[in-house]
Amino acid sequence: MFEIWETGEPPRRITEAGSLEIALEKVDTMCRLRHDQAVAHVGRPHDHYRFEIRDAVGRALARLTYVPDTTREYQSVVVEELRRDGHSPS
Repeated sequence: MFEIWETGEPPRRITEAGSLEIALEKVDTMCRLRHDQAVAHVGRPHDHYRFEIRDAVGRALARLTYVPDTTREYQSVVVEELRRDGHSPS
């Protein structure tokens, strides 16, 4: 099991995932949401957002700092190499 955290102040657990691939997709979804919010000027704007994927005992396996670029459409933060790094089913 993996946990997805937004590590701003205060840190908050967003959700969990059964595989690393699903955890990566959930982080990507959160980044897309933050991008859409920035474009729509919804909520309190931030210049960046920090996310972590943690293992079952709480160790950080991956960290991402996302900066929304509102001058263009959202581009996925999950690169194809991550999906093919032995974590996704063939």
